[in-house]
Amino acid sequence: MTVRDDVARRAKREEQDLEKWKERGVMLRVFVYVFATHLFAGFVWLLFYVGEHAQK
Repeated sequence: MTVRDDVARRAKREEQDLEKWKERGVMLRVFVYVFATHLFAGFVWLLFYVGEHAQK
């Protein structure tokens, strides 16, 4: 094994680690966006519910 092979393997491993982190970041963003959207939709639903049952 030469130094060049070792450097190439290390670079490939670092690239794979970087891709895993990018994938985790995307999944985290998707989870946060879905959660925030549902939270906002629940708040809007609550406003309609309270408005419907308000004394007039």
